[in-house]
Amino acid sequence: MFNALKIDNDETGYRTVHTRIDTTELPEGDVLIDVKYSTLNYKDALAITGKGPVVRQFPMVPGIDLAGTIRESSHPNFQPGEDVILNGWGVGETHWGGLAQQAQVRGDWLIRQPKGVTAEQAMAIGTAGYTAMLCVMALQKHGLEPSDAGILVTGAAGGVGSVAVAILSTLGYHVLASTGRPEEADYLTRLGAAQIIDRNTLSAPGKPLAKERWAGAVDCVGSHTLVNVCAGTRYGGIVAACGLAQGMDFPGTVAPFILRGVTLAGIDSVHCPSDRRQQAWDLIARHLDPGKLAIIGQQTVSLDEALPLASDLLAGKVRGRVVVDVNR
Repeated sequence: MFNALKIDNDETGYRTVHTRIDTTELPEGDVLIDVKYSTLNYKDALAITGKGPVVRQFPMVPGIDLAGTIRESSHPNFQPGEDVILNGWGVGETHWGGLAQQAQVRGDWLIRQPKGVTAEQAMAIGTAGYTAMLCVMALQKHGLEPSDAGILVTGAAGGVGSVAVAILSTLGYHVLASTGRPEEADYLTRLGAAQIIDRNTLSAPGKPLAKERWAGAVDCVGSHTLVNVCAGTRYGGIVAACGLAQGMDFPGTVAPFILRGVTLAGIDSVHCPSDRRQQAWDLIARHLDPGKLAIIGQQTVSLDEALPLASDLLAGKVRGRVVVDVNR
């Protein structure tokens, strides 16, 4: 038996409870993991509260991230005793996830925990930080250098945005941070932002082309914000799009793409190939300053404490990362 959060949806309604589950109920997988830590992401909060169509089958154990140690493995690339990380792959949506003391998954979904990164730190970084690194990798692959014009990060006070600001500034880029929370200006400056931009200047409908203000961008917001980000990108620049906090629509024109040669790069963290995942995590270990990770901050909570926090996270009341100690 092990402790877990479990979501059910039947004639009595949609509900998430902290319960005990028998190991025989675990779904199929060739690796059994003793989970040490998980996280509470936006998608997890939607799943736990039922406020978004995240869960595809029931019952479900939520948690799109986990870090732990392999107990049993029939996968050729992983052995018992190895420390591993899992992000995405539909875990917590179509396959039982990490908000539990045990998880049985496919070894193809795993990467090795980088040296110098603890399980708790890995979950403080989580899918948000891993996604941010994928965005930075896209900007660098495009050829953007720290000497180029600034890099804009939208939704900068959120999980992805915060790590993107921290990594980009550590790499020497001039970072412009867009946020709708002016009280977070000092926080973003401490992470390395050189300039704070009011999100209201980007979130309303704008012109097909605007003044060229940044060489690249990491957009976590979508909708009108993404359109305006593209419109303000310099000739030959790139925008890495990874989120839809404002919406999943793109109410814009092709003008930035055909008149300025702007590239819009979509960033998928859920089904990203394993070799690129491992590269991203190894780069995080190298370039995410532990001091800045501490500034981003975390709450480390128990499974029980994670339940009410889900609603607070959706309401925008949580800053930084929520790490879940599943054994507490």
